[in-house]
Amino acid sequence: MGTVFHYQPIITAVLEIEWRSHGSIGLTFSNDHSKADIIKRFVRGKTMSTRGIRENNLTALDELINEITVAAYGDDEKLWAFRQVFEDEVNLPADGFVIGEPVSVVEIDYDGNERRGLTAKCRREDGSEHLVAASDVVFPEGSRGALILAAYRRWLGLEPYPAVTQKNTRRRRQHRVTDDDLDLSEPVELVVLSVKERSARCRLPGSERVITLRASGLWDVVPGEIVTIKPRKQWRYAGHPYLSGEIESTELNVAALGLVPLRLEEFGMWDPKEHYWGEEDEPMDEWAKPIIARGPRPEFEMEQVLPGADPTDPCSDPITASNDFKDAGDRLQAIGILMELCQSDLRCLSAHAQLGNFDFDSMPEKAIRHYETGLRIGELSLGADFDGVLHWCLIDNRPFLRCMHSYGLCLWRLGHFEDAERVFDRMLWLNPSDNQGVRFLIDDVRTGTAWEDREVK
Repeated sequence: MGTVFHYQPIITAVLEIEWRSHGSIGLTFSNDHSKADIIKRFVRGKTMSTRGIRENNLTALDELINEITVAAYGDDEKLWAFRQVFEDEVNLPADGFVIGEPVSVVEIDYDGNERRGLTAKCRREDGSEHLVAASDVVFPEGSRGALILAAYRRWLGLEPYPAVTQKNTRRRRQHRVTDDDLDLSEPVELVVLSVKERSARCRLPGSERVITLRASGLWDVVPGEIVTIKPRKQWRYAGHPYLSGEIESTELNVAALGLVPLRLEEFGMWDPKEHYWGEEDEPMDEWAKPIIARGPRPEFEMEQVLPGADPTDPCSDPITASNDFKDAGDRLQAIGILMELCQSDLRCLSAHAQLGNFDFDSMPEKAIRHYETGLRIGELSLGADFDGVLHWCLIDNRPFLRCMHSYGLCLWRLGHFEDAERVFDRMLWLNPSDNQGVRFLIDDVRTGTAWEDREVK
């Protein structure tokens, strides 16, 4: 082995970014803050604009690289330093991907060959082991391994985050639950990714490992919910894991899904003085007065995740394909495409909105769960104190606004007037242009007019 460096902890680099982001003065920290907590706060920290995130991430990675290599001289010693930080910060074996294939990363090492750099020993599902360049490995987004690997790749002069290219397909390979992952003697929690008539594709919370669940009552389960199962049997068929059991409960807890918040790209400041509020001789609507009084606010566009879509090919849009099947009367095929989107990435808000639309007319009590799932996932990007604007004219905001609008309509239909009023009021603040016509509905909601009576007018 070569020289092993006791690098200054990663904490300094990460906290420096937090210090600048929050404008704090005289920031201090103690050993009570574990490195794991600090890294988690960096990776899943306060969501900012797309441009800001990219710049701050690269800045943070540069400072992280400096922290790792500060005591090293020459490439050989720096490679040993990177090897050391992988050993200290990444629990191996860990799930990863190599050219899209799921592998278990068993070891990351350096043999002294500077041209080869760090290597990763990877084990495939068939048990075979292969040695590849560590830079060719992709760890799950948001994990410690992904953060440190991004710093290593940037030090090599490579794109730090190659994982984004994997999201362009709806049917990518995934890690599978092993026999040792489940304890059948106690209830099992699973994150629902997609639902068919008699089965649901799920994953273990806190991991990317998938399993197929067979249970009664799956027709009433929504992608993004967490189900608690009383297990009966676990088996494998054609290499894929299955679990049967009874559904004891379901819940929506997006914080427990382990999702990376959708990015927000900033588009400057929105000034209500420059907004069209009607003719000068017309009275100002009451709902608009506090929005105008609030003054200028930052404007954002929310990232839209749409697996399988090619931005250069309009015909590749899976939402359009689903709608075409729906219009042709093929409901199962249309829903199947939407379920594939959720299975690929639960952050596909358009899929949640479209799934809700299938149930809106006949089962609003189920439709509202689809809409709320999309809404809550989008809200991960906003936080409790968000005061910006998400205009409809920025088209990637539309999936989130559709989920919110339909969620409010369902609340109204189900008689939850106060909750519906809060949702509609927030929509007017987020999108003062009100392209969805909330201003025409909110008065009826405030007066407690029943949905059926509103429809008769």
